[in-house]
Amino acid sequence: MSEDLKRLNKYLSEAGYCSRREADRLIDAGRVTINDVVPEMGTKVAPDDIVKVDGEIIGERKKDFVYLAFNKPVGIVCTTDTRVEKDNIIDFINYPKRIFPIGRLDKPSEGLILLTDDGDIVNKILRASNNHEKEYVVTVDKPISQTFIQRMAGGIYIEELKQRTKKCEVKKIDKYTFSIILTQGLNRQIRRMCEYLNYEVQTLKRIRIMNIKLDMPIGKYRELTKEEFKTLSELISDSQKTFQPNQRRHRKN
Repeated sequence: MSEDLKRLNKYLSEAGYCSRREADRLIDAGRVTINDVVPEMGTKVAPDDIVKVDGEIIGERKKDFVYLAFNKPVGIVCTTDTRVEKDNIIDFINYPKRIFPIGRLDKPSEGLILLTDDGDIVNKILRASNNHEKEYVVTVDKPISQTFIQRMAGGIYIEELKQRTKKCEVKKIDKYTFSIILTQGLNRQIRRMCEYLNYEVQTLKRIRIMNIKLDMPIGKYRELTKEEFKTLSELISDSQKTFQPNQRRHRKN
């Protein structure tokens, strides 16, 4: 019997409702019930238990998952809490199925973010977040010096986060623009790094997440191709899922 028990956050994730991280927030907020009882964090679910979120029954794992690449505009917030944030990514995309973003891209930033209804792959990508590459193009408020490039690439101690950034690849594009490839995802990392060196970020665009490249207009999304998903699965290595995507691209009207 114990082998059939599953942690509540994992249950919600595998059902395709949300990521485990978001599930923990829902549980902590008292929005999840098991057999109409609000559970404690860490509670396990039995096969015959009835799990609800905000009164909605959460059923078995979905079979056909959605994997989207979206070009997020400035001003859109990467949250699924549509009740609190009016400029949220879910309402903006208005996809016909429940989806949620994989990771974050802060409100003043734009560019590539992935969304899905597959909670399990969210966890696998986020667990690999200190190893996979994310590439950005950044403009700042004053001319970029060679010292700036070297210090950004060498790692900077961020006082607020009490840690040093990992060494990374930084290249000057023009007088005010540079590209940077990160292998970690600290909160507001690039902005904090620039601030430490007395530069202010003017624009910040993410153009790549691992093998997925930004190739759609601002505010538009598309499904991942079969080839993209296959490579992505190899990069996160522990993914065992098969995927048969629709090659047709979707666009927001």
